[in-house]
Amino acid sequence: MNRHRRSAVALRHVAFEDLGLLSSVLDREGWDVSFCDAAIDDVSHRSIEDADLLVVLGGPIGVYEADAYPFLTREIALLERRLAQGRPTLGICLGAQLMARALGARVYAGGIKEIGWGQVSPTKQGAASCLAPLAEDGASVLHWHGDTFDLPEGAIRLASNDAYDNQAFAYGRHALALQFHLEADPRQLEEWYVGHAVELAAAGIPIAQLRSSTAAVANRLPAQADRIFTRWIHEIS
Repeated sequence: MNRHRRSAVALRHVAFEDLGLLSSVLDREGWDVSFCDAAIDDVSHRSIEDADLLVVLGGPIGVYEADAYPFLTREIALLERRLAQGRPTLGICLGAQLMARALGARVYAGGIKEIGWGQVSPTKQGAASCLAPLAEDGASVLHWHGDTFDLPEGAIRLASNDAYDNQAFAYGRHALALQFHLEADPRQLEEWYVGHAVELAAAGIPIAQLRSSTAAVANRLPAQADRIFTRWIHEIS
C-alpha cells in the first residue's frame, strides 16, 4: 500500500529562486509539491489555503513595497491566516520577512547588504532545534539580503550573526523563518548570478569571487540541508 503523500505548495517570486536542495527532501519524505507564482497566481486559491505545507521563497523586492507590488498584501494576508491556524509554514529570505510582517513585526532596509557565504550562530533555543548543525565547524549558509525585521511578538529567535540579530525564528511548533538560504543548490547558483546581475554590480561583488567561495563549500551543503530540513519536516509531520 502506498503511503499517503501530503501536499506542499512553494510560493515563488522569481523562477530561479526555487526549492533547491529542499526539493529532494520533500520528495523522499512523501510530499507532493506544486508551485505558485506569487505575482500572477491567486494565492487565496483553496489548493494553497489547504496545503499541508506552505514554503514561501525568496525574491529581490521588499515587504514594504506593496504599493509597487500589490500581490505582497495578498501574500501577507495568506500568511496571517496560516500562522493564526498553526499550519506548517516555512519562509526563506523574503518569505521570512513576509512571515515577520504577517505577525505584526516591522520589516525595513538594513544597515548593510549581506551577500555571500557566511555563518550564523544558533541561540540556545536554536541549538536545540533543527538548526543545531549550523553551530558545527565549517557550517555555511548563503546570505542574500539587504532588509531585516524585528523579532515578532511570540516568536523565538533561533540564530543571529554580527550583521543582524534576527537570522531565524520559530513561531509555535509549525512555523520556521530563515533569513538566509539553506536550500540554495550550488549547481543552480549560476542562474542567481544572472538574475541578480544588477544587484551584484551595484554592491561591487565580483561574480568570480562568489563562484569561488561557492566551490569551497559546495561539497558539504547537500548533507547539511538534508539534516536540517529532514528534522524539521519530521517535527511538523
